[in-house]
Amino acid sequence: MEKDNSLTTCSVDAMFRWTIHPVKKDWRVSTAVILFLVVLCSAIYFSFDSLTFAFLSLLILFCSLNSFFFPTTYILQDDSIIVMPFLRKSSKAWNSFKSYYIGKNGVLLSPFVNPSKFQKRLESFRGLYIRFGNNKKEVLELIKKKIAENSHK
Repeated sequence: MEKDNSLTTCSVDAMFRWTIHPVKKDWRVSTAVILFLVVLCSAIYFSFDSLTFAFLSLLILFCSLNSFFFPTTYILQDDSIIVMPFLRKSSKAWNSFKSYYIGKNGVLLSPFVNPSKFQKRLESFRGLYIRFGNNKKEVLELIKKKIAENSHK
């Protein structure tokens, strides 16, 4: 596993920044995804006999997978979280998150303390998923600290 060279940190209280680029992480997975897109678009071309539909399908699929093909930068600051995927930038204040759920590749920050059944469905839209990259320990440490600080306010 290679070390993330884009990591810069001063301390847990200071800015913490890293970039992930899933297409570069594992060439086998990347090859499989690209091959799947080519096969699917070829099947669409032969099914509809339309180069326009095939190109449109490829464009839609590629855009929906932009977080896989393009790098995403995460910046955890004292007062906010900044996520910069391809051609966008979003920022959320730490006080908008009340809980978190740790997954295999990242952590979901949720605006709900104890979500009901209906609110759990909304978490993927209102919450924020942060991918660890090679920084799982540092990211979790900072998130736990920030969520704990906000729960005492």
